[in-house]
Amino acid sequence: MALEMFRKEETLAMRKKLIGQSCRLFYSDDPVKIVRARGQYLYDENGKRYLDCISNVQHVGHCHPSITQAATTQMELLNANSRFLHDNIVQYADRLAATLPDKLRVFYFVNSGSEANDLALRLAHQYTQHEDVIVLDHAYHGHLTSLIDISPYKFQKLTGQKEWVHVAPIPDTYRGIFREDHPNPAQAYADTVKDVIDKVHQKGRKVSAFFSESLPSVGGQILLPKGYSTKVAEYVRSAGGVFVADEVQTGFGRVGSHFWAFQLQGDDFSPDIVTMGKPMGNGHPLSCVATTAEIAGAFTANGVEYFNTFGGNPVSCAIGLAVLDVIEKEDLRGNSSRVGGHLLDRLRQLQTKHPIIGDVRGVGLFVGLEMVTDKEQRTPATDAAAQVVRRLKEEYICVSTDGPWENIVKFKPPMCFSMEDADLVADRIHHILTDELESSWRKTREGMQKYSTQPISQIHTTIKDKNKTNH
Repeated sequence: MALEMFRKEETLAMRKKLIGQSCRLFYSDDPVKIVRARGQYLYDENGKRYLDCISNVQHVGHCHPSITQAATTQMELLNANSRFLHDNIVQYADRLAATLPDKLRVFYFVNSGSEANDLALRLAHQYTQHEDVIVLDHAYHGHLTSLIDISPYKFQKLTGQKEWVHVAPIPDTYRGIFREDHPNPAQAYADTVKDVIDKVHQKGRKVSAFFSESLPSVGGQILLPKGYSTKVAEYVRSAGGVFVADEVQTGFGRVGSHFWAFQLQGDDFSPDIVTMGKPMGNGHPLSCVATTAEIAGAFTANGVEYFNTFGGNPVSCAIGLAVLDVIEKEDLRGNSSRVGGHLLDRLRQLQTKHPIIGDVRGVGLFVGLEMVTDKEQRTPATDAAAQVVRRLKEEYICVSTDGPWENIVKFKPPMCFSMEDADLVADRIHHILTDELESSWRKTREGMQKYSTQPISQIHTTIKDKNKTNH
């Protein structure tokens, strides 16, 4: 029997009454009520179609028939506690292993990216017998207490920084301490991590792990300079720690040229632990930690059994296998390279026409457009970015902003995103900037100057929550 469909106003009123208000909606001033979806498109209660540039969870497309069929078929047959022996979990682990470096051959299946990152912390602590963790500024690794502790994006607003957590500068070559004109930004930024390690040792403490997204997303759609991770891993391992790559938002071919974003650093680089989530289940809760036999052995040796009741259950793994099949059969990595490259080209063309676009960066279908009020000073255009998001919604295109100043319009759409979709987005942004923003942004540049000189650590309380659209 079909569930009763409420009017939008009724749904919103019930949500405000029943759901915690910290669980915010997209477009909170005027939410979109979505009732169905397919591919890269969302449909509201009136049948209006929205182009989805946000949902990196529905990796191969909303409601992909191959995924729903795999889920239905397995659900009708069996779904049980993962402690029963079953083929799906080992078949899926074997398929994942084929995509990863040879040393990453032990898997732990869980239900969310936060669970995966929490387990990665436990693995690192147990293996190294050290506690301290190094993270990048403005990083976000999940919503569990353990992960808020290592997420500057969160702890700056809450309990503050723990003594065992140490923050290194984010390797942002557009507005960071070492920029695009630096002769070797990868080495320079890696050396900042070495400096952090030295300070940890001076305090009589020891490093357990360096924890980093392979492409920092909340930090502003950042591309790590090639060679950075290799050098950081060298420093961290010399200090007795391990390198953890958070691929929760960037894995499974989003970058196009590679299956994992950490592989952009070079064929000779491999993390010690990789966490994955969001795209794994195409909307179904499925995530994983991949690590080495040595690290897994130390975790087993502590004598405490680890189990996750439904992590890697038969239905989840059937869905995971179907996602891998679709990525391959539909050449979604190739599509990501082609369409993402085209989107970057179109946005860079707009950059030459609109002074408000300070930087365009990305790889595959991981793209950021940074808006500024002054190209020389690189002053964040926070209000203008929020206005672009609002106006694109009126054009039935869903995007959001990110970065320390919320001035980066980000694109992480389903991997079936098309050339036509990319052209539509670029055309609409050009129209919005031409008709509505070019005159108004100049009026706000004086008011925004104060942001350009503030360190990231002081920004979190500066930008108003009203500009938040995706957290």
